[in-house]
Amino acid sequence: MTDQPKRRRRRADGELSRRRILDAATEIAAERGYEGTSIGAVSAKCGLPASSIYWHFKDKDDLIAAVIERSFANWLTVWQLPDDVMARDRLMEVAMGTAKAVLDSPDFLRLGLMLALERRPVEPKARAMFIQVREQAFAALATSIRDLGLDLSEEQVRHLSTYAIAGADGLFIAKEIGGDTVDLMALFALHGQALYDTALRMIEENNR
Repeated sequence: MTDQPKRRRRRADGELSRRRILDAATEIAAERGYEGTSIGAVSAKCGLPASSIYWHFKDKDDLIAAVIERSFANWLTVWQLPDDVMARDRLMEVAMGTAKAVLDSPDFLRLGLMLALERRPVEPKARAMFIQVREQAFAALATSIRDLGLDLSEEQVRHLSTYAIAGADGLFIAKEIGGDTVDLMALFALHGQALYDTALRMIEENNR
């Protein structure tokens, strides 16, 4: 085997190992939180030695930050509204897309909110990463709302975006507490309608 195929094979193996580590860390962190996650537990879960984990990640904090960053890529598209439908339908679509993301991949939000609500003398890199990616989601959502052409002021766009994300957080927590008794899709449909109604009320206030 020549050097180039060997390098490609090593790179593919390395990427596979990294995915296995991140999958294991995601599952453990979602169950045990930041403090309950350890390199040893991740090693046992993914079947790779600790040395392999340290080859990819400097420490546990670096690993959890990578978990959040990877998971966020799946969430960012939720906040980017399509261009080819009416304003109300676009808001409803983002609401329902968020509900589906919560149901399909709750670990990102569960872990991130745990980190965001905790306070430590030294902020973990993982918490900083969660705050950073939420800011990116906020910016993407604000841009999408701005592009709806509803003649909202910048302050109103900011308030509506904040309300949208805070509402999604609250509905996620309600689902975590209530389990199967909570119809998340129905609640997010209500949330989407509330966003649209709030935008209309803001427009009416502007025209007074």
